[in-house]
Amino acid sequence: MNVRIVIDSTSDVTPEVRAQCTVVPLTVHFGEEEYIDGVTMNHRQFYEKLIESDVLPTTSQPTPEAFAQVYREAKEAGEEVVVLTIAAKLSGTYQSACIAAMDFPGMVHVVDSQTAAIGGGILAELAVELARQGLTAAQIAEELTRRREDVCLVAMLDTLEFLKRGGRLSKTAAFAGALLSIKPVITLQKGEIVVLGKARGSKQANNLLATEIQKAGGANFSAPILLGYSGLSDELLRKDIADSAHLWEGQAQQLNITPICGVIGTHAGPGAIAVAFFKK
Repeated sequence: MNVRIVIDSTSDVTPEVRAQCTVVPLTVHFGEEEYIDGVTMNHRQFYEKLIESDVLPTTSQPTPEAFAQVYREAKEAGEEVVVLTIAAKLSGTYQSACIAAMDFPGMVHVVDSQTAAIGGGILAELAVELARQGLTAAQIAEELTRRREDVCLVAMLDTLEFLKRGGRLSKTAAFAGALLSIKPVITLQKGEIVVLGKARGSKQANNLLATEIQKAGGANFSAPILLGYSGLSDELLRKDIADSAHLWEGQAQQLNITPICGVIGTHAGPGAIAVAFFKK
């Protein structure tokens, strides 16, 4: 039986991976205006509006019916389903996927990625590869659940203000970051945002990135690696890649870059850069 890989729109993936997945989008709200993430508003349009608007956008999860519709289509096509969602601690998307799956026992397997953005992206890329190898949906879900423990996502933000305003970080932590004029470096640990350190410029940020890779025992260069950026330009990310060439040269055959989706950009704000990899 064929396996359909389903992701939500917070999983930032390359166009090649996206073409092999079914995407269930979240919704972005700018005041009374509502946009479907990646459908009625693309990345560039979102960040243009985020920069220009005085209104902080909010986001909402897909309904169970949005997932149920995908499950019905898969059933008619004779497919099993693996669903990979943003961390359950960050969104109710996982819950919506599970509620819908109750009507499709044994056919749908839902996995909480415990991460987001490009962290979910490298898990999605792994899921696509496992499906190509012929694993069943249950086997893929089991492997994703095991391998999510190896995902390392590190991001440097321009400010903590958006995380604070979105309720994802305490006001005290955000105020301390603004007071020191630092570039906070964060990660996701089992679905929770953790501030790793404070960087003054890209050089210190690169040092923190190198430290995290070392802590992880090194990046697994035989597994997917993905870099992402929020905002209208990838210039800062490409400079960071050049400055940290020693981390990748002779190791990674290719470094894929993707913009970070609007839902995550709502909380990260513009000017963020990130890397996701599997630990050795």
